[in-house]
Formats: sequence, structure tokens, C-alpha cells
Amino acid sequence: MSAVYLFLLLLPLVSAQTYHWGICPTPKVQPNFTLQQYLGRWYEIEKLPASFEKGKCIEANYAVRKDGTIQVLNSQFYKNKVSVAQGTAVIQDPREPARLGVSFSYFTPYSPYLVLTTDYTSLSVVYSCTNILNIFHVDFAWILSRTRFPTPEAVSFAKELLTKEGIELCGMKATDQMGCKDD
Repeated sequence: MSAVYLFLLLLPLVSAQTYHWGICPTPKVQPNFTLQQYLGRWYEIEKLPASFEKGKCIEANYAVRKDGTIQVLNSQFYKNKVSVAQGTAVIQDPREPARLGVSFSYFTPYSPYLVLTTDYTSLSVVYSCTNILNIFHVDFAWILSRTRFPTPEAVSFAKELLTKEGIELCGMKATDQMGCKDD
């Protein structure tokens, strides 16, 4: 019975996320991932819902810091202003550099950031999933592009890949990239 109470306590935390019964899928990641080629600006094209992403013109910028960690700058335009979240990413196992961990606070553990595929120049598909008591899982998925408006074929390819890896896309939503200011 205590698991039910815990679930009810956790439900508000995941209500704006995508959650499913059972444990996380275990998708394959990009073989021979090269961080240096991945760095730079990526625009969010589509995503599974995330409570921390409510705006438009969402993008992520990655850069290596002097200490070897990766600076993550996520920005979005929301309620007539640009908001930026700064985080840190690390390669947790050098043998699998496409499996990173990302944290946006010193007080939270690293969350998975799995690069399922990227061609480095136009498209990236990223997945994150956390098991909750091995009863259900909360997951995130992002289709990223180096341009605000990738081809429909590229987006279809990304969705097919996610589905093939066992990731449910029923709640996936397009990110509004119209009317954004470019630097």
C-alpha cells in the first residue's frame, strides 16, 4: 500500500511529463559519438512534454569548459522574455560517449542524456528516461536540428527511430520556432 501513496505523492511532479508503466526502454545510442562535432547550437523541433519547456524558440547550446565538463545553455522565449537555464553535462563512461548525464543544479543528480543518433550537421535525436521504483518511468525525447525548420523527412526519420527503439510518441509536440530572433 505504501507504493500507492508514494505514487500519489509523485504524481504532481510528473503530471506535466510523459510517464508510462514499467521500466525505461533501453535504446541504442550513436556509435562512435564525437563530442567536438556535437557542440554548438541545436534548435528544438519536437519533444515529449516537459514542465520546464513551455515557451517557443527553444534551443540548446553546448560548449566544453576548461575543467572538461560541458556547459549546457537552454533558452526559450516565454511570457515575453527570454529565459535561460544553465546546466552541466558529463560523459559518464568514456567507452560510451553518447550516454551523457545532465544536471541543472548542484543539488540534483545527473539525468540521462542519450544521443540516439546524430549526423552532427543537421539532425540529432535525444532521449532521457528515469525509472521510479521500477513501477513506472518518466521519459523525455527531443528532435533537434541545426536549423529552425528541418525537412519533414528528417523529422519523420527521427520519429521512426524513436518508435523503433520502443519509445512511445503519443504526446510528442512540435516546438514553435516562428518569429524567433537569430543572433
